[in-house]
Amino acid sequence: MTQTVQAPSPSPAPADNRVRLGLSNRLLARPEIGALVAAVIIFIFFFALAPSFRSAESFFTVLYQSSVIGIVAVGVGILMIGGEFDLSSGVIVYTAGLFNSMFCWYYGINLWVGALLSLAFCLLIGFLNGYLVMRTGIPSFLITLGTFFVLQGANLGVTKLVTGTVSSPDISQIAGFDSLQKVFSSSFKIGSVTIWGSVIWWIAFVALAAWTLQRTKVGNWIFAVGGNPDSARAVGVPVTRTKIGLFMTVSFLGWFVGMHQLYRFNTLQAGGGVGNEFLYIIAAVVGGTLLTGGFGNAIGVAIGAFIFGMTSLGIIYAGWDPNWFKAFLGVMLLLAVLVNLYVKRISTMRKVG
Repeated sequence: MTQTVQAPSPSPAPADNRVRLGLSNRLLARPEIGALVAAVIIFIFFFALAPSFRSAESFFTVLYQSSVIGIVAVGVGILMIGGEFDLSSGVIVYTAGLFNSMFCWYYGINLWVGALLSLAFCLLIGFLNGYLVMRTGIPSFLITLGTFFVLQGANLGVTKLVTGTVSSPDISQIAGFDSLQKVFSSSFKIGSVTIWGSVIWWIAFVALAAWTLQRTKVGNWIFAVGGNPDSARAVGVPVTRTKIGLFMTVSFLGWFVGMHQLYRFNTLQAGGGVGNEFLYIIAAVVGGTLLTGGFGNAIGVAIGAFIFGMTSLGIIYAGWDPNWFKAFLGVMLLLAVLVNLYVKRISTMRKVG
């Protein structure tokens, strides 16, 4: 009687293992993967510990909180990919709103005029930041730190001079308020959930930034000037124009959030915005952007801002002392730097291989 012997199943080919390893390395080399894992863990953590965090209303409140930081963080993140920093990005938000409100209140003109003049003023600040950095060679950290102090002092001094207080006047009765509020600070309801327009704008800005970085010549320029500006200049990249444009982008997004804040609350405190520049930088770094430039993406920055929103409100929903929030940000920043260096190393090894 003949016995049939079944051949053993073939082991996976070495090529298959290499393919799987390659896919794994490509996934790990994406700048936003560390932030995505952290976001999932943080979400599950607060979902389990804070019952009020589980409602749809709370989720969209988190999204709103994230959007207010995330809109400017997108610009700051792209600027960091381009190898520069802007420490004036926090106060310029309030400079934009104060300029608009006090100019129109003092002269009695339509708020649309003030909004456009405020935009021009903010773009001028961004241009000067970029021009001075490129013209003098002084690090952007120092140039924009000087701008930060100038704007902070001007916000307080001019507001006190014009209004006699450190807050802007109520502008809700000035012509143009209703239409500007619809553009910058509208909201709508779906059932019991309130969705702010800033969330929609945030998603749009992130999508535009992601497309620009990954699909356009300008995106290639940004990565090039952040990685090695001398080499970029040698191959014809307009380094000066690119970096000035990045500073102006940050100023534009700061103006946009300033308009949102003004037309949501009708008035602003002149000392506001101080410290927010670090939140933008933290969102970018947590999202996978390297402090040394040339590495990162807009999706990662958006996830970093979402982590900020989840944490800042999740601590409150859990009933904990909100003073722990800053300690959490510090820990997240340190961990993000370590993860980003590891991801960058994997990415470099993959390119070499």
